Amino acid sequence: MNIALKPINKQNYEAVCDLEVTEEQEDYVASNMWSIVESKFNDNYETRAIYQDEEPVGFFMWVKEASHKISIWRFMIDQNHQNKGLGRNALELALNEIKQEPDIRVIEICYNPENPVAKDFYSSFGFNEIGMDDDNEDMLAVIELETV
Repeated sequence: MNIALKPINKQNYEAVCDLEVTEEQEDYVASNMWSIVESKFNDNYETRAIYQDEEPVGFFMWVKEASHKISIWRFMIDQNHQNKGLGRNALELALNEIKQEPDIRVIEICYNPENPVAKDFYSSFGFNEIGMDDDNEDMLAVIELETV
């Protein structure tokens, strides 16, 4: 399985915008189109298409919220490509890329606490739940990196 993260650009943005989650997942994930627009008008937003071979199959967006903290705001795998291990491989690639940022000590992610697989999935990467977010809607989980 050849998984890669690639920048969103003129050649692939439409294909990424066409990716969709299942109807049951729609309440948990913002549209890729909205996320791409958001990234173009805000500083420190990074977007990546998740590719399997030469086909876009998912999307990431993360935001450097402080000099020491990056938050993963968007992460989705297209409904036609779920349950194949792509998300696990893609998140590993994203975390490796994020960890290359100088001075990053915290990586955070939020998810709906009603999502039946999120806690186990994210904790398997080292994310630890620290409580509900400021809006009291999503669970906040973090990875605290060792400082060198």
